[in-house]
Amino acid sequence: MADGSHHEVLVGESSYPPDGPFAIIGGDTEKTFGSKGGFAVSRLAIEFRGRASAGASCPRRHGLEAHATRFGLEARCPRRSASAMAIRVYNTLSHQKEPFEPVSPGRVGIYLCGPTVYKPSHIGHAVGPIVFDVIKRFLTYRGYSVRLVVNITDVDDKLIDEAAAQGTTVPELAERMTGNYLDAMKRLGIDTIDEMPKASEHIGEIVGMIQKLIGGGQAYAAGGDVYFDVSTDADYGKLSNRRVEDQQSVRDLEGGGKRNAGDFALWKAAKSHEPVEVRYDSPWGPGRPGWHIECSAMSMKYMGDTLDMHGGGLDLIFPHHENEIAQSESATGKPFAKYWLHNGLTRFNTKKVSKSDSEMAEALKKMILTHLLDTHGGELLRYFVLSTHYRRPIEFSDVELESKRKGLVQFHRLFERIERVCGRSLFDVAGDGFSTWRAADKGGHGAFADEVAGHLTQFEESMDDDFNTAAAIAAMFECTTRVNRFIEENKLESGGGDASSKAVLLAAGGALMGYGRLLGLFRSRPEAASCDGDGVVDELMDILIATRAEARKVKQFGIADLIRVRLGEAGITLEDRADGTVWRR
Repeated sequence: MADGSHHEVLVGESSYPPDGPFAIIGGDTEKTFGSKGGFAVSRLAIEFRGRASAGASCPRRHGLEAHATRFGLEARCPRRSASAMAIRVYNTLSHQKEPFEPVSPGRVGIYLCGPTVYKPSHIGHAVGPIVFDVIKRFLTYRGYSVRLVVNITDVDDKLIDEAAAQGTTVPELAERMTGNYLDAMKRLGIDTIDEMPKASEHIGEIVGMIQKLIGGGQAYAAGGDVYFDVSTDADYGKLSNRRVEDQQSVRDLEGGGKRNAGDFALWKAAKSHEPVEVRYDSPWGPGRPGWHIECSAMSMKYMGDTLDMHGGGLDLIFPHHENEIAQSESATGKPFAKYWLHNGLTRFNTKKVSKSDSEMAEALKKMILTHLLDTHGGELLRYFVLSTHYRRPIEFSDVELESKRKGLVQFHRLFERIERVCGRSLFDVAGDGFSTWRAADKGGHGAFADEVAGHLTQFEESMDDDFNTAAAIAAMFECTTRVNRFIEENKLESGGGDASSKAVLLAAGGALMGYGRLLGLFRSRPEAASCDGDGVVDELMDILIATRAEARKVKQFGIADLIRVRLGEAGITLEDRADGTVWRR
């Protein structure tokens, strides 16, 4: 049975056909079915122990529970075990999905290229941090110990030019823009970053790495500058699939003394017009580091020579990440990063969002994170980003934002509905949601419980498949639809149902909220159903709602529909519920 084919596991007089190879162990016996794990059966417990490479995480958990209940046993499913997983990630280096196996078992180090802090952050700067915040949350849920490092580039040509234009110093500008970025991260709910090293604070490590490259013959000094010699790296270009003769970077063409057109700067000699605060001492004279060397030196300081994951936008593949690989692997003789993950770029009217594009200046004013957060809030922006698979481009527009708002509201409406039925807010229920679901008495609602469990499994399978948050959210929508139908089938809003139906409803809502929180959503109670405004606005809406209700009562449906339509055109939605009508913007 070691061929991994389908097997039927016999438990008493009943059978359970799992999705992959399994084992029965425990008690006085141990039998293995297939070679990749399984579940354990004893007089004390049934426990899933498979890596489930063919069936994602904990397939058919509800089937296990059914067998456990039938034979008076306890069912356990250690979802958070790092050994019980089947995560696959798309690796830019190999151009295919690969099984995720970290360098050190149980531990994951992730490095994400952060911003160059010379102007206020825009929506594009939020994408990578949101994506990798979720990746860390999910890997942690899978049982890994995860360290996430995001750098700050505070020494760069752009800072020098912008500081001069504003009549300020580079450190002052960098500190102000870093504060802007950190405030946006906080409002977006990104609080899983462990280290945020700044280039200006790691000059010693950068100089040390450059000296090592010079000593190994992979770099050379030329008139106060230091360049990496691309001809010394036999597999240079392996990430971007470009030939060496195509590797010329406009950024690094300034200055003379290069041996090859594609050689890139590791250290830049100070120029006469540059301010003193960006002149750092080095063996080659005063100057500052090149862009690429910063990330190599900082990432290896905090996570060693080989990273598990290195992330960034697609626009960083060349030259930034290509050059990081070259200089890092030349310095250590080891692979620099095992998996390279690149998120899609943010586009407006099919154009990449860029602070350096003059044609985007007006559009960028609307995309500045501070403005977007003030207008839409952090949860909607996070949901907007996660509604697209991270490798795909994100199309930014007011229409797209409004569409995502309507989707997000559906979840919050369900949570409000559950609170009205159960008399408890899911935001006040203790625990992570998963434990509540597992412990709930599902009584005579086995079919409903099985369907909910199936949707939750779809969520995990989607996240296992290259962190597909878009598909995970789709599974949450399907679960929401089923839970709403359960409320209606049992007439729970009009006094129907019993304690058991309410308990399983509360548990299902808690599980759904728990999965949302793995995406960083639903972490706090949303604003009240009615939009913000003074008392006059609320009173006017009460009058319109009452007028519409009276029109419907006397069968003046044209007037009632007109009120609803005109309010909709103004961005206000009416929601008719069993306990009355509420409005939302």
